[in-house]
Amino acid sequence: MNLTANNTPGPAAKEHALTKFFRQAEVDNRMLAMTIALLAIWVTLNILTDGIFFTARNLYNLAVQSSVVGIMATGMVLVIVSRNIDLSVGSLLGFTGMIIAYLQVHVFPLGAAWNWPLTIVCGLALGGLVGLWQGWWIAYRGVPSFVTTLAGLLMFRGAAYLVTDGRTVAPMDKTYQILGGGIDGSIGATWSWILAGVAIAWMLIYTVRVRRSYRKYGFKVKPLWIQILFLVIGIGLVCGFVLIMNSYYKPRTQIPRGIPVPVLIMIFVVVGMSLLANITRFGRYVFAIGGNPEAAELSGIAVKRITACVFMAMGILCGIAAVITTARLNAGANSMGMLAELNVIAAAVIGGTSLAGGQGTIYGAILGAVIMQSLDSGMVLLGISSAMRQLVIGAVLILAVWFDVVYSRNRP
Repeated sequence: MNLTANNTPGPAAKEHALTKFFRQAEVDNRMLAMTIALLAIWVTLNILTDGIFFTARNLYNLAVQSSVVGIMATGMVLVIVSRNIDLSVGSLLGFTGMIIAYLQVHVFPLGAAWNWPLTIVCGLALGGLVGLWQGWWIAYRGVPSFVTTLAGLLMFRGAAYLVTDGRTVAPMDKTYQILGGGIDGSIGATWSWILAGVAIAWMLIYTVRVRRSYRKYGFKVKPLWIQILFLVIGIGLVCGFVLIMNSYYKPRTQIPRGIPVPVLIMIFVVVGMSLLANITRFGRYVFAIGGNPEAAELSGIAVKRITACVFMAMGILCGIAAVITTARLNAGANSMGMLAELNVIAAAVIGGTSLAGGQGTIYGAILGAVIMQSLDSGMVLLGISSAMRQLVIGAVLILAVWFDVVYSRNRP
C-alpha cells in the first residue's frame, strides 16, 4: 500500500479509491463532466454578476427559459440518434405558434375566435403533420435530412410571416397565458411540495424495485450505501429546486410562485420521452437504426416508418414549445424561434448525443439545455451584446462536437 511518512494513504491510494467508487457506482463519465462544467459555469457567472445569477428571480426565469429548448432537445436526441438532423425546429416553432395565435385571436366571419384548448390541439396536429411530411421526404424519397430540414427552415419561416403578413397577433386568452409561466403561471408552494413528495416517493420505489429485479435475475447489484447516497443527492436536488422556486414571490406580495407551469410541462415531456426511448420497442428500434441502419433493416425493423415517426414526434414537440412561447409572450410573432435550432442541437450534443448516431440520453439533453441557457442568461446579465453571445454559443457548440469526437475515439 502506498503510505506517506505519517502512515496515511498516499495520492495513489486515494486515486485508486476514487476510481473504485466510480466503477462501483457505474457513473457516466461524460455526464459527470457536464455536471461539473455546469456547476463551474454557475459559480463563475455568479461571481461575475456580483451574486445576481444565484438569485431566486434569475433561477426561476432560467428554469422557464430552459423549458422550451429542453422540450425540443428531447426530440432532437432521437433525431440525431437515428443518424439524422433537423434544422427546421426553430422555424416550425414560429409557424405553429403563429397559427395558434391567429386561430385564438382572429374572429372568423361565422363566429368568434377558437377557444384556446382547440387551438393547442390544432397546433400540435399541425406540428406532427409537418414533421411527418419532412420525415416522408427523408425516409421514403431518400432526400438527406440536412437538405430537407434546411428547406423546412426557409419554408416555415416564410410561412410564419405569411400567416399575418408579418403582423404580431395579440393578446392571448388569460387562461392560456398560464402555460407561459407568467405572473399566474406557477402552481404555488403547496402543490410544489406535493409534487416534490411524489417525485421522492417515486425515486424510493424505483430504487427498491430495480434492486429487487437485479437480484431476482442474477445481475450485479450496486452497493447499498452507493444507492442510498444517490437517493440522498436526488432528494436534495428536488427539495432544493422547490425551495428556490418558492423563494421567488409574486409582485408586491409574499406569495411564493412555486414551480412554473412550463417546467411542469417539460418534466412530463422528459418522463414521456424517456419511457419512449428506453422501454418501448419504438425506442429500441431508433437506437438500433442509429447503431447500424443496414443491420436494422436486415433484422426486420421498418427503418423508413420509424424514421418518419421520429420526425413526426419532433414536430409535435415543436408545437408544445410553440404553445409555451406564445403563452409567455402573450402574442404570436413571426420572429419566434429564430436560431432556436442552434441551441436545441447544441443542447443535445452537449448532453452526450453522438453525431455518429446510436448514442444519447434524454436527461443529458436537458442538462445540455440548462448549460446553453445558463450561458445565454449569464451573458445577458453581464450586458454582452447579442452578436457576442452568438459567437460564444457557436464556440461552445464546436467544443461540444470536438469533445464528442475525442470521447468516442477513446471509449473502450
